[in-house]
Amino acid sequence: MLLYASFGLMSIGAGGIRASSAPFGADQLIKGDNNLNIAGVLQSYFGWYSVSITVSYIVAVTCIVYIQDHFGWTVGFGIPVLLMLLSAISFFLASPFYVKLDPDANLLTGLAQVVVAAYKNRQMNVSSQATDEIYHQKDASNPIMPSENLRFLNKACIIRNPEQDLTPDGKASDPWRLCTVDQVEELKTMIRVIPICSTGIMVFVNVSQGSLGALQAKTMDRHITRNFEIPAGSLGLFMMLTLTLWIALYDRVIIPLASKIRGKPSHLSTKQRMSIGLIFSALSMALWAIAETMRRDLAIKQGFSDNPTGVVNMSVMWLLPHFIMDGLAEAFYMVAANEFLYCEFPRTMSSMAVGLSGIAMSVASLVASSILNAVDYVSKIGDQESWVSNNINKGHYDYYFWLLASFSMANFVYYLSCIKAYGPCKKMVKGGLWSL
Repeated sequence: MLLYASFGLMSIGAGGIRASSAPFGADQLIKGDNNLNIAGVLQSYFGWYSVSITVSYIVAVTCIVYIQDHFGWTVGFGIPVLLMLLSAISFFLASPFYVKLDPDANLLTGLAQVVVAAYKNRQMNVSSQATDEIYHQKDASNPIMPSENLRFLNKACIIRNPEQDLTPDGKASDPWRLCTVDQVEELKTMIRVIPICSTGIMVFVNVSQGSLGALQAKTMDRHITRNFEIPAGSLGLFMMLTLTLWIALYDRVIIPLASKIRGKPSHLSTKQRMSIGLIFSALSMALWAIAETMRRDLAIKQGFSDNPTGVVNMSVMWLLPHFIMDGLAEAFYMVAANEFLYCEFPRTMSSMAVGLSGIAMSVASLVASSILNAVDYVSKIGDQESWVSNNINKGHYDYYFWLLASFSMANFVYYLSCIKAYGPCKKMVKGGLWSL
C-alpha cells in the first residue's frame, strides 16, 4: 500500500511540475508583447528546457541506475529524494524574485459559460458588420473585436440590451448568458489548437516503439570494440544525445550564423519546425523498416528462422539512423509544439496549454497499443504468422514499421490541412527563414 501511495504522489507531483515548469520559466523571460526578440528568446528557452529534461533522463538511466545496482535500492532512491529536496528549497528561496501572474480561478468555468451563453443566444443573428460597441469587453479602454472564425460563439458576447445585460459597474448581469470577447476568443483558441496538437500523437506513437529496437538489437552484433558491446536497451540514448546536440548546434551556431548572413534576426517559425519534425518522424520509421528488412533477410539466410535469439552478422549501428531521426523529430516537433501552445494561448492558460502535450502523450500510448493489437489480429488471419510475432525472424516487423511510416506521412498531410485552417499565429516569428 505504501508503494502504491508513493507512485500516486509521484504521478501527482510530476503532473503539476511538467505542466507548470515550462510556462512558468517562459513567464520569467517575457517583459512585454512588444519585445521584438520574443520569438528568438522563447525558441531558445524551450529548446534548452527540453535539453535539461533530456540530460536529467540520461543521468537517471545511467548514473542513478549504476548507483542502485552497486549500492542498493536505499541509496539509489535516497539520492533522488535528496536532489528533489534541494530543488524544492532552491525554488522557494528564489520565490520572491519570480514573475508571478495572477491565477484565473474561473478559467474552466469561463470556457463553459461561453458554450452555455452561445447556446442560449443561438437564435440571435450575428452581423459581420457589427461594431465593437455591441460586444461585452473585459477592458473597455482597449476594446477588441471577436474573430470571424467559429462565429456562432460570438453570440455569447453580444450585448442585446445594455440595461438588462449589464450591471452599473459594466459587468454581466448573468455570466451564463453574456460573456466577454476575451472569454470567447480563449475558447476559440482551444478549439482551433486541439487539431494541431493531435498531430503530435503519431510522433509519440513512433517514439514509444523503443522496446522493439531493443528486441532487434539483441539479435545483432553490438560490439564497439572487442571487449565492449552496447547494451540492447541503451540505444535510446542516441536519440537523446541527438536531441541535445542538435538543439545546441541550432541555437548557438546555425541561428546566429543565419542572422549574421541575413543581417537581421532569423528563426524558423514554430509551424515550420513542427512540420520538419513530422517529416523526420516518418523518415525514422522508414529507415527502421529498411534496417529490419536487411536484418531479417540476413537472419533467414544464416539459418536463424526458428531461433529468434540468434545473433546475425550485422552491426547494430544500422539502427542508429532511425534513432538519430527520432531525436531530430523530437528536437524539431516537441520543442516547437510547446512553444506554439504557450504563445497561442493567453498567458493565464499557459499551464493548460502545455498540458495538452502530456495529454497527447497519454493518448499516444493507447493508440500505439491499439495499432499493435490490430496489426497482430489482422496479420494472423488465415493462419499466417503475425507481423509482430514473438519470433522476430518469422514475423514481419518491417511491414509494421512501414505501416507506421505511412501513418506518419498521412499525419503530416493532416497537419498541413490543420495549419492552413488555423491561419497565422498570434506571435509571428520576426525574420523567419521562409513562410509556411
